[in-house]
This record gives sequence, C-alpha cells and structure tokens, in this order.
Amino acid sequence: MSETERIYTVPLKEAWNAQRYRRSERAMMVLKAFAKRHMKAETITVDTTVNEAIWARGIKSPPHKIRVKMTKDDEGAVTITMADVDPKAEAKKARADAKAEAKAKAKPKKEPKAEAKPEVKPEEKAEAAAESKPEEPAAEEKKE
Repeated sequence: MSETERIYTVPLKEAWNAQRYRRSERAMMVLKAFAKRHMKAETITVDTTVNEAIWARGIKSPPHKIRVKMTKDDEGAVTITMADVDPKAEAKKARADAKAEAKAKAKPKKEPKAEAKPEVKPEEKAEAAAESKPEEPAAEEKKE
C-alpha cells in the first residue's frame, strides 16, 4: 500500500449547533469525524496549522468550512494539514496584481508641485512680531 492523499473542504457548520463557548471544540470533533468517515482511519493527527486556523477567531466563532489535505499512511494513520493555496483565491490575487500593474503603467505618478511662498523680509517680520505682542508695563511699574 502507498500513501493516499486527498484534499477536502470540510463543512464545520455543524459546530454552530453547540453551545457558544464550545463551538471551536465541536469543530475539531466534526473535523475528526469527517476524516474517520471519508478516509476510513484508525488514528487521526491534526496539524497545528489546522488547529490554529480553527481557533483563530476564538472559541465562539470557528470558520464555517475549512480546506484541508488528508494523508493516510501505510499503517492507516491519517494526518490532517492545511491544503495549499486555494486555486480560486490564487487566481483572484493574480488578477488584482495584474490590474494594479496595468494601472501603474497607464498613469505615471505626478510629483506634487512645491507651492511658492511669498518672501517676507526680515524687517517685515520684526514689525509683525511687534504688532502682535501687546506692550506690557515695565516690571518696576508693576511693583509700585
């Protein structure tokens, strides 16, 4: 016998019938039951990446479905790992990248023009500063 490898999209919707604070635990049970049913497995091992994907949003809200790769070895043990990149998601990302490249080529970026500021002479600065500050009485006059 040789290794059998299959990719499945496992529906975890059944986990949502459990109590709110046990949904991710229930999702793990559903995943293992699915593997046992479809791969005719004796022992099941779940990879940490799959576990982290199910528990990523916490105990209350596991994903409704998950795409996994199940590998059965010669002894009948099944290992569940995350499937490689989803083909639909990969195609969507490639389209978005191509669109971004086309947009970048079509419109060259224009550099913002530096706005010319009116020149202010040092004499005018001094006059403006003097006008803005109210004159205070001398310190000697305050004491008296």
